[in-house]
Amino acid sequence: MSATRAGRGYWLYLAPSAVLILAVIVVPFGMNVAASFTRWSGVGAPRWIGLDNYARLLRDERFWQSFQHNVALIVAMAIVPTLLGLVLAAALFTLRGRRLPSVLRAAYYLPQVLPVAVAGVVWGWLLNPSYGPLGARNWLGDPDYALATVMAIMVWFQLGYPVVIFMAGLQRVDPALYEAAALDGASWWRRFWHVTVPQIRPEIFVVLLTCTIAALKVFGPIYVLTRGGPGNATMVPSYFSYLNFFERLNVGYGSAIATVLAVVILLVTVAFLRVQERA
Repeated sequence: MSATRAGRGYWLYLAPSAVLILAVIVVPFGMNVAASFTRWSGVGAPRWIGLDNYARLLRDERFWQSFQHNVALIVAMAIVPTLLGLVLAAALFTLRGRRLPSVLRAAYYLPQVLPVAVAGVVWGWLLNPSYGPLGARNWLGDPDYALATVMAIMVWFQLGYPVVIFMAGLQRVDPALYEAAALDGASWWRRFWHVTVPQIRPEIFVVLLTCTIAALKVFGPIYVLTRGGPGNATMVPSYFSYLNFFERLNVGYGSAIATVLAVVILLVTVAFLRVQERA
């Protein structure tokens, strides 16, 4: 079979995925971009206004404030879970073969299995200032504490994902490296820093990238826990877009927010991949 005929065979296998991507991602995104250049309530004919929605975004303090909250959530959902997950995975891997590490790994991963709505309702009950066992203060209702409280919940929610990925990555590390380091008198911390971290660097990049994207587009936890409040204390771009799109019926403006958020996620992804290639 010639190379040309073999290539045509590959395209046949790729066709279903290409059609799915086109129908679920490309076409809706194109429609969203088109709507961002209009003033539209969702009913009737949209009116073309060019770049007015984007000019409005540049002057909208709530929009920029929502991105600042996104940065805080990247810390809570990507950086902190990755660092804690590295240490916990290395510690659990050191104790492999015993029952306790398997139980702890399942416990860390349990929040990832829970639906976001269920986890949010449980935390809302725990932190309720009237009857919650942890409601010594109105954690989610006080603008000074709401974002920090959401960040703490998201660390709990995200931690299991890097632990599982890193433990899977550690399975492929050559045990001889640890044995050689131990014979040289390296402490656990030095083995962790000079063997574990370099050996599972690809997994670290994957976890950081996927968790950062998850933080940028976070919606469910904010919707369930605070709905962007109190005030704008926990507002994020995805919820700000939803608010304009569905509640205020500013479909064009909500589409512009969603478009900017999609472009930011795309740029962050490209930057991560470039850094990973050079590392």
